[in-house]
Amino acid sequence: MPSRFDGQTVIVTGAASGIGRATSVLLASEGARVVATDLSGELLDALHREYPDNIDPIVGDLTDPGLADAAIARCAGRIDALVNVAGIMDAFLAVGEVDDVTWEQVVAVNLTAPMRLMRGALPLMMQAGRGAIVNVASEAGIKGGCAGAAYTASKHGLVGLTRNTAFLYANTGVRVNAIAPGPVETGLRPDFRSAIAAERLPALLKASISRIAAPQELAQAIAWLASADASNVNGAILPVDGGWSAA
Repeated sequence: MPSRFDGQTVIVTGAASGIGRATSVLLASEGARVVATDLSGELLDALHREYPDNIDPIVGDLTDPGLADAAIARCAGRIDALVNVAGIMDAFLAVGEVDDVTWEQVVAVNLTAPMRLMRGALPLMMQAGRGAIVNVASEAGIKGGCAGAAYTASKHGLVGLTRNTAFLYANTGVRVNAIAPGPVETGLRPDFRSAIAAERLPALLKASISRIAAPQELAQAIAWLASADASNVNGAILPVDGGWSAA
């Protein structure tokens, strides 16, 4: 029986760990050729050794505009899906505390890099008359009490970018959706460098969060949105948070 992604080419960022790795493994196991980008060459090599015929690794920093160009070029004229997973946090710094370096780096990775990859992938998808883009936003993209100012702003921006692109390109055959995860077992670890956030957020988060998800659970939602099974889903921001957003 054919798999959902047989013969397809998919770009996945942040592919070496956490949600990105789980997504890359799932897509590769279902027949996709995954152009996998990450900062960690060691972890990408390990992933490539596990799936040598399906994982095409590119080591690089998403803040470098050339990485998006390299990933698009590696696809050799065909991109069936783009999955923007890579993200960094902001130490929960409030707007009165955040420094320019933190702000610019978080926005560069979480918002500007996905935009560049979307911008590069769209012409090939439109030429083919089909394609799926899945962005990994966050509960912080739909609420204000989950992270610091930079992370919250970047994920709200990614939600807006997702919806705008879905609407404007709806008649091209390209679908654009996002998932909004709650807490996940990934390499991102809370680092409260903000006295304001340390006072305001922990009790709220503890009361709201039912459990921490496994990366594989997020990967399943991403793969569904990237597949033909979600052919009429466009512009959706899908909470994958165990009910956190329902509170």
